Amino acid sequence: MTEAQRSSVETQRAAKSFSRRLLLKSAAAVAGVASAGPFVLREGRAASGSVKIFSWAGYISPDMLADFEKKTGVKATLTEYGTNDELLNQLKATGGAGFDIIHPTVDRVPNYVEFDLLQPIDDAKVKWDGCLKSSVEGSAGMGGVVGNKRFFAPADWGTEALAYDMAKAPLVYGTAGYGDLWAPGNAGKVTVRGHSSLIGIGLWLESQGKLPHPIRDQFKDEAKARANFDAILKAAVANKKSVAQFWTNENEAQGAFRTNGCVIGQTWDSTAAALRKEGLPVRFVAPKEGALAWMEGFAIPKKAENLENAYAWINWFYTPEAGALYTNFSGISSTAVGAEAHLNDLSKQFFADAYPGDALQKLWWWPIQEAWYVSIRNEYQDRFLAA
Repeated sequence: MTEAQRSSVETQRAAKSFSRRLLLKSAAAVAGVASAGPFVLREGRAASGSVKIFSWAGYISPDMLADFEKKTGVKATLTEYGTNDELLNQLKATGGAGFDIIHPTVDRVPNYVEFDLLQPIDDAKVKWDGCLKSSVEGSAGMGGVVGNKRFFAPADWGTEALAYDMAKAPLVYGTAGYGDLWAPGNAGKVTVRGHSSLIGIGLWLESQGKLPHPIRDQFKDEAKARANFDAILKAAVANKKSVAQFWTNENEAQGAFRTNGCVIGQTWDSTAAALRKEGLPVRFVAPKEGALAWMEGFAIPKKAENLENAYAWINWFYTPEAGALYTNFSGISSTAVGAEAHLNDLSKQFFADAYPGDALQKLWWWPIQEAWYVSIRNEYQDRFLAA
């Protein structure tokens, strides 16, 4: 059994214990303990120089970069990407060089470790009291710790669920599900992402007893993965006419609603949050099968050149003010202790609308996606897109 497989065994156990309510409970327990700066590296010496950040498009704002530089003296240079695969391929091409901080999802971290692209996190250099304890502990079994070494500092968590136009495709929590995407009335007005929409369809089929194997089993066994994907692909192709636009990144997902006539979609929470900020009648809700949940965080490439400043970035992020800047800008929940106290009213309302009732208990956490699984996943995605 590989180190990644050993980590996978603990993934769901860790995920089940991780929810926003537990995060807030952790926050209350350690509130007042977290450091609020100044951001010193060791023995009171302030940071200086630069740090190269490689993060998701739409996640890091100019205000965040300015605040970081003001409080640390470090000049941050931001480069953006749109997908996990784009990030991984870029790092593979350089052998782990070119950036000081990257921002992967936790379930993909074992992929980077497998290719020897990361260096372990030095616990002594991270102000862990500033990060919600449940996210630090929960991320360990979700891919953040491989071979008893931590490679991941949690930064945020969010979901992919149902974005909808309140007037043209209204949804209600408790009855809304992934199957609503494929309702006849939405034909030609749907936006989805290739590979994750297949999981949404899989969860829909599983709820009807139409999937050969439990969907989580396909992440552990190639034969079961192919059997499930065969059934999923058949349903996906039959409904493909409903898709007006496939998206692969944040800009494309927002554009589907803003300019391309879509009224419903399976999107990230940040997509719907951005559209709502613009005043569009787009809302976001967890489906009855469970919103697809992920955790993201910071990792340090093997050949990072500005190592001390990489830790300065992590420690700055683990403050209430920085966490709130992040959530208010991106619409994604920060893991910084006390961030919720600084959120604007729109961010608070968005969260309440998206996860009412028992939605947080039903989150569907992404399992570790090992390299063999990603290859199969992409194969069936390509077949769906080409159909």
